[in-house]
Amino acid sequence: MIRTALPVLPVLLLACLSEAKLKDFYTFKVVNIRGRLVSLEKYRGSVSLVVNVASECGFTEEHYRDLQQLQRDFGPQHFNVLAFPCNQFGQQEPGSDKDIDSFVRRVYGVSFPLFSKIAVVGTGANNAFKYLAESTGKEPDWNFWKYLIDVDGKVVGSWGPRVSVSEIRPKITDMVRRLIIRRKEEL
Repeated sequence: MIRTALPVLPVLLLACLSEAKLKDFYTFKVVNIRGRLVSLEKYRGSVSLVVNVASECGFTEEHYRDLQQLQRDFGPQHFNVLAFPCNQFGQQEPGSDKDIDSFVRRVYGVSFPLFSKIAVVGTGANNAFKYLAESTGKEPDWNFWKYLIDVDGKVVGSWGPRVSVSEIRPKITDMVRRLIIRRKEEL
């Protein structure tokens, strides 16, 4: 019995180690809006606001405008909006990735990273969003659900679409300010 269990131990150990590795948001890989696989690791060290977006929602205008302003104000060295189009709520993101990309760049001047359209809830939910929901105990129930991620990939907050970006802005400002101070101290 012990002899047959021994070969299984390395496999179990590897499984546990890889499970432990996926303990933060930046360890996931996703597909960007142009179809390329991207490691979220590239955003480690900056504050991120992860949002499931939709082009035809009543929250679209205000959220995209405010999200782009955040991106402009804090810039990619310290902060990124990470936008994930989703068509699960009210079928309000019906276009292709190419259509979505063209629309938000033309209409809202979006300069933040956009990813391929995904499911954020249910059995087909993207693993990164499963992690966000499990970390907070809050699963998106509509478009423009927001998760705030710290520099180490830990989720520090979650808000539904009725909470405006401007209401979250002071928390983001504080996190970015602390990051800038920390980086100056490291020099």
